[in-house]
Amino acid sequence: GPERRGAGGMRVGMRVGMRVGMLALAVLLCALRAGRAGGTELTFELPDSDKQCFHQELERGLKFTLDYQVITGGHYDVDCYVEDPNGRTIYKETKKQYDSFPHRTEVKGVYTFCFSNEFSTFSHKTVYFDFQVGDEPPILPDMSNRVTALTQMESACITIHEALNTVIDSQTHYRLREAQDRSRAEDLNGRVSYWSVGETLILFVVSIGQVMLLKSFFTEKRPGSAST
Repeated sequence: GPERRGAGGMRVGMRVGMRVGMLALAVLLCALRAGRAGGTELTFELPDSDKQCFHQELERGLKFTLDYQVITGGHYDVDCYVEDPNGRTIYKETKKQYDSFPHRTEVKGVYTFCFSNEFSTFSHKTVYFDFQVGDEPPILPDMSNRVTALTQMESACITIHEALNTVIDSQTHYRLREAQDRSRAEDLNGRVSYWSVGETLILFVVSIGQVMLLKSFFTEKRPGSAST
């Protein structure tokens, strides 16, 4: 009797522990999904001799980060600049393949960031940018006001959260690199195809020329053919 009760109580405790663990994991996943700052990702086409500008209204003292990279076209470079609501240029780079610009706003209003391909007369480009706004919210409640040490589960949650953020950034980086490498491979494949077609045409023309030349060597001209 007591042994059965003890075994039954152990099974119940294991079930309760598993349910608590699954609940903690669900809460952690929800916190990880909502734990990144809000923002916008966009991939757009930038024609030659053209410029594209984007606008975002921001409050004063708000942090934002602009990450961009040229995926296809030309030498994979682009001009980029950012202006505050007063028209002051707070960031400007020319012919950059990729860059990151973090900034904390000093005035409230509409901020403008532009990508320019005006220096190129024939290269059509594809540009990716990620515009993140706001500080990342704490993964745990009252994180900034805590006076006690973190528990083992809270430390594990923070570690997993940071690792997943790193994985997300790495996936974005590798996805862009894969798109860039695919574009280069397709461009190289097109050049090889055109070169092969050109070589085939040249070989065909040279072969016909050699046949005609050899034929002219073995053509006999009769002496009386000119008089007749």
